[in-house]
Amino acid sequence: MLLKINPENPQKRLIRKVVEVLRNGGVIGYPTDTIYGIGCSIYNTEGIKKIRMLKKQNNNKPLSFICSDLKNISEYAYVSNYAYKTIKRLIPGGYTFILKATKLVPKIMLTKQKTVGIRVPNNKICLEMVKELGHPIITTSIFNSKDELFTNSEEVEEQFGKALDLIIDGGSIPAIHSTIVDFTDEVPVILRKGKGDISTLVVEE
Repeated sequence: MLLKINPENPQKRLIRKVVEVLRNGGVIGYPTDTIYGIGCSIYNTEGIKKIRMLKKQNNNKPLSFICSDLKNISEYAYVSNYAYKTIKRLIPGGYTFILKATKLVPKIMLTKQKTVGIRVPNNKICLEMVKELGHPIITTSIFNSKDELFTNSEEVEEQFGKALDLIIDGGSIPAIHSTIVDFTDEVPVILRKGKGDISTLVVEE
């Protein structure tokens, strides 16, 4: 099912329809501020397994998830004072933050170091979904046959339509990876440069 949602003013009734699919164990395709990706509730173990299968990814590779705001992040990760002030400045935006996980994060989501990747995208559809659902959703990039990131819902539907329970059409986006910042130590480390600006960060690379 393809569902067109206004990216500037997401319709509440359509967001509720998406969340109903997520609550019923569905895996969806949807836009963020950096990519079109696929995801499900972080508590949907079978959905996570399905996403890894669709990505042809082994179980050791971590999956990131979306939180709605900084308060939401602090429920699922330990955030130092420095990280808190820095992340507050950067969200919403094109970043993935690596943080130590709290016990609320399912084990299937954790790395061996018990860290997680967390995003707060500058995308109203994503943020409204998480708020309505009441907990985070998986976010992960997918690639087309040319090994390129998806920029619109039509590309997602063409390649993954039969495997997904719902695809959100939130318009076209200039796809680019997020910037990954590791906040597990005192000084943040840039693991990948992407959309998020790092010029204001005091970091190690």
